Formats: sequence, structure tokens, C-alpha cells
Amino acid sequence: MAQLFKLARRNIWRNKRRTIITVCSILFAVFFATFMKSMQKGTWDNVVNSVVSNFFGFAQIHENGYWEDLSLNKSMEYNAELKNLADSDENIQDLVPRLESFALGSHDIKTKGVVVIGIDPVKENKLTNLADKIIQGKYFGEESKGAIIASGLADYLKLTVGDTLVMIGQGFRGLNAAGKYLVEGMVEFGSPELNNGMVYLPLDQAQYLYGAEGRITNLIVDTDKPKKIKETVSSLKNTLGSEKYEVMDWEELIPDLVSARQMDTAGGTIFLNILYLLISFGIFGTLLMMLKERQYEFGVLLSIGMKKWQIFIMLWFETIVLAFIGVLAGILLAMPLIYYMFANPVALTGDMASAYDSFGIEAVVTAAFESGIFIQQGIVIFVIVTLLSLYPFFKIRSLHPVKAMR
Repeated sequence: MAQLFKLARRNIWRNKRRTIITVCSILFAVFFATFMKSMQKGTWDNVVNSVVSNFFGFAQIHENGYWEDLSLNKSMEYNAELKNLADSDENIQDLVPRLESFALGSHDIKTKGVVVIGIDPVKENKLTNLADKIIQGKYFGEESKGAIIASGLADYLKLTVGDTLVMIGQGFRGLNAAGKYLVEGMVEFGSPELNNGMVYLPLDQAQYLYGAEGRITNLIVDTDKPKKIKETVSSLKNTLGSEKYEVMDWEELIPDLVSARQMDTAGGTIFLNILYLLISFGIFGTLLMMLKERQYEFGVLLSIGMKKWQIFIMLWFETIVLAFIGVLAGILLAMPLIYYMFANPVALTGDMASAYDSFGIEAVVTAAFESGIFIQQGIVIFVIVTLLSLYPFFKIRSLHPVKAMR
């Protein structure tokens, strides 16, 4: 075997043009497949991070049945068990409490349905960077008793900082909920849905408004290890049990986003398969050319006593070495460009940027710089080349020395 490998290694550089063509075919196959996959994954990771980080969080804890009907009556007591839950898993940075409900907001003669969210100002800001979205006024302080409203809602109700927002709704277990709040600040979101109806109150003020003192509707999991969120959710379920609480990750909270990602990924997979097919034909053509050019050589080798299986092993070694060189070169060529796209996302403009902004997503195209992408695409191309290298076996098996030397 060692002698056959040595012979194969020498044969590779006997015809430099053929070798360069084969290596380049594999190189560009790996390059384009890796670049496409990294761009698709990077862009979707950006979409998920934007949507999840801006509001939903990577996981939430609710009272059983809350997420189905979003009723304030399904709120839960914010007790010591929930407050200390962050210590139960090293992947949890913090747990962010919210009290979410609905109300009718009014100013002067204008009224509009609004989403009211009671928040812990410090924890909420660490999770969603809400203070950075303030465009007028100020963020909540320690003694704040006012409201922060979204700019689209402020425009509709003709509100400015310092005005009074009146809200009325239904509180916990049917209680009347009514209150007046000084507008302390305005925030602006990229998503029209959030921008046209959000009102933030300090958590204690929201609890008082709805008669739900000491209660919350959501407990958001703040983590710096989103890839381990499934493990974290499983750990929380084991700790809390399933009788009283439900623990849901972002895929359960936003199934529409998951479906959209799966559809796009499926489309990308089909395109990649077409690319693999084209690559296979290119590499197969190179193998055919090599077999045709070297028929006389194979006839001579058979005439001097070399076995057919030895010739096949020699050719297989040649193909594998070329595949290894091509795959490695393709990965090395793709790495700098993918890293540049990862470190320097391309900002979108025009209608495309507006479409991204309308969903509250950062309007950039970026790449995912992950070792798994390079390894996966390299393995796929390597397997394709290895399977194609079986073709010479059938040709050599039927080869006749005299005919080959003619």
C-alpha cells in the first residue's frame, strides 16, 4: 500500500494542468457551498437575535395556560421560589419579571388600545437595552411613577413628555383598572406593531393599576448562552415541575418565525443540492478525461504484471489526495471573506432596509463564522469526490491491455 501511495503521489504532478483543473473544481465547490451556508445562517441568526433579544427573550416562564389566552387571571405570584430560580442553572444570567396586559389609553379626545407592560427598570434594560431606545424624555429612575410610551402611540394620541396618559381596563379577577400617568419618556421601535401601542410602567405601578400586587405574568430568561437554551428550559422544567408552571423557549413562543426559517433553510438546501450536482458533473468530467488520457499507461502497467485492483487503489489514492488539497484550499480561501462579513456586516438600504425595519430587525447582512460550517461542507464535498472515485474501478475492471495500448 505504501508503494501504491508513493506512486499515486508522483502521478499527481506528472500532469500539472489536469491536477490544477481537478483541485480548482473542488476548491470552488467548497468555497461557494461554505460561503452560501454561512451567509444564510448568519442572516437568520441576526433575525432571531433581533426579534428575541428586543422583546421575547430566549425563554419564558408562565403560569400554566397563560400563553394560550394571555389572561391576567393566569398571572403568578412572584415568590421567593421564582426570584431565586436564577441560581438553579449556570446558563441563566438573570430572570426578568413582567406584568403584561391590555388597556384603553386616552389623551384629550383620542383613545387607542394599548399593551401595558410592567417592568423592573434595571433588569429590563439589561435584557432589551430599553434605555437606548429613548428618543425623548428619560428612562425610569428609582422612584418613577410615570409611563414610557412608544413614539407611534404618542403621535396618535398627540402626547408629549410631561403630558398625562389616562388608562382604563380590566384588572386581576375582574377588578376595574384605571389610572393617570405622567409621560416621562418616549421610545421608538423598528416594528410598527410595537411602536404603535406599547406603554411601559414600573412593575409596582402596573401591579397596583391591575390590582395584582405581588404578581407577574411573565418571567423572561436572560442568558448569554442561547445555544444551550434547550438544556436550560429542560433544567427549569425539572426544577419547577409541570403542574403549576410552563417553561417555553423562543421556538415555542414564536412558531411563525421558526416556520419562516425552516422554509428558507429548505430552499437553501435545494439550491445547495443543485450546486453539489453541478460540482459532481464537473469532477466526474475531470475523472473521465484522466481515464481517457491514461489508458495507454494503464495498459502498460497491466502488461508488466500490475493487478487491476492495484491500479484502482492507486487512482483512488490520487483522487483522495486531490480532494483533500481542494477541500483544504477551498476552506482557506473562504475563511477570510466569511470572517470579514462576520466582523463587518453589510448595511442594507432602500426598500430592503425598510422591510427589515418594519419587523424590528437590524437591516444588515452578515455571515456566521463557525467551524461546523467549514467542516460540514468540506465533508460533503469530500464524500462526493470519494464516491465518484469508484467509477474508475468499473472502467479498469473491463480494461484489456492490448486495446488500451492501441
